[in-house]
Amino acid sequence: MPGQYEESLHKTFDRIKRSRLNAYITLNVEDAIKTAKAVDEGSVTGRLAGVPVAVKDCITTKGLLTTCGSKILSGYVPPFDAEVVARLKREGAVIVGKTNMDEFAMGTSTESSYYGPTRNPWDLSRVPGGSSGGSGAAVAGLECRMALGTDTGGSVRCPASFCGIVGIKPTYGLVSRYGVVAYANSLEQVGPMARNVSDAALLLDVIAGHDPKDSTSVDAADKVSYVNYLIDDVKGLRIGVPKEYFGEGTDKRVENAVWSAIMRLNKLGADYREVSLPHTKYALAAYYIIAMCEASSNLARFDGLRYGLRTGKDENWHTTFSRIRAEGFGEEVKRRIMLGTYALSEGYYGKYYLKALKVRTLIKQDFDKAFKDVDILAAPTMPFPAFKIGEHVDDPLSMYMADVNTVPVNLAGVPSISVPCGFAGNLPIGIQFIGGLFDEPKLIRTAYTFELNTDFQKLPEGF
Repeated sequence: MPGQYEESLHKTFDRIKRSRLNAYITLNVEDAIKTAKAVDEGSVTGRLAGVPVAVKDCITTKGLLTTCGSKILSGYVPPFDAEVVARLKREGAVIVGKTNMDEFAMGTSTESSYYGPTRNPWDLSRVPGGSSGGSGAAVAGLECRMALGTDTGGSVRCPASFCGIVGIKPTYGLVSRYGVVAYANSLEQVGPMARNVSDAALLLDVIAGHDPKDSTSVDAADKVSYVNYLIDDVKGLRIGVPKEYFGEGTDKRVENAVWSAIMRLNKLGADYREVSLPHTKYALAAYYIIAMCEASSNLARFDGLRYGLRTGKDENWHTTFSRIRAEGFGEEVKRRIMLGTYALSEGYYGKYYLKALKVRTLIKQDFDKAFKDVDILAAPTMPFPAFKIGEHVDDPLSMYMADVNTVPVNLAGVPSISVPCGFAGNLPIGIQFIGGLFDEPKLIRTAYTFELNTDFQKLPEGF
């Protein structure tokens, strides 16, 4: 007879096989069952012992296909684990598989994946958000208990909002990026995704911490235990509400739900006031210039000559390199590489990239100034609920505009947590709480209090 964890895992895999979500690219069946058996036998222990965890497909996993949702990495099996994956394994987690994602994390809807779009568990005709949409859908659709995503401009918080779950974008440098296939090095962080704040805090506990293999990893003197901040108390908390996050294009239902959440926290003892982050209006433009410039540099290594896709007859290097990349990359990735290369080219570097870096400094200063008067900020995670699959696929500018409330956080390097705060019809709405550098404990305490005193932690119909 299979033990408790093995039996539960078999049920999870059965659910995935019957699923219409397309949340996974690769399943880790054999190794996962082996780990679950070891947990049942007592030879594997830890804080996540037997817990089924999904991993976004841009995070390397030893011996398990890692594609970044792209054709160009077809067949690539890494010889090592990312540091966050190694930490999961040390705590006994069962790695269920690799989740679907926008190709190379470039997108807001998980529609640019070479392996097809992922569907939202709340409405199969709608997107789950992106680029960590596979992780978000897997958590919301009960195809794992927790998942890892990466957040470059909102890619953990967007799926969290659209799928009605919890997602944390940690302070830049808190979680190791070693083994994460880079999109934009100075912006991205691995973040936990779960159905409740407690699980998200536990997962952050496991993956956070200094890693000497990552030059951007912060060596903090004291290791914080985030589960210790699961406290039902916001008395005296000063909440700032940035007026710029309720601008044109914000769905009225989203605005009402977020303000209702703020009023709820006010009744629980928190104070709130309106604040201004005046340079927010420049954030989207600055973010996309910086991200695309870094992407054009990072993706130069994917040439099909050492690993991944190799097509046609080899000719001279330039011809072979160009053909492989033309066939291997999707349209959105090509678009961002070309725009980034253009912005970095002679004559335009100072005009675009350096100016974007100066704007980034101003945005960070806005946050620094705000946090002198308030403890946290509260705002809509996304300006609208999940949109229909295909609705914006031919209009990249409207897709980019969806990130208007999330990208400032990445530019400033500060942490943010998105939690469910209401519904627009049957579609979830998320509120994000934003803190100063390394203010994760404060955000977890706020989110946990809100979660305990509301009833938005629901499952989609049929789950």
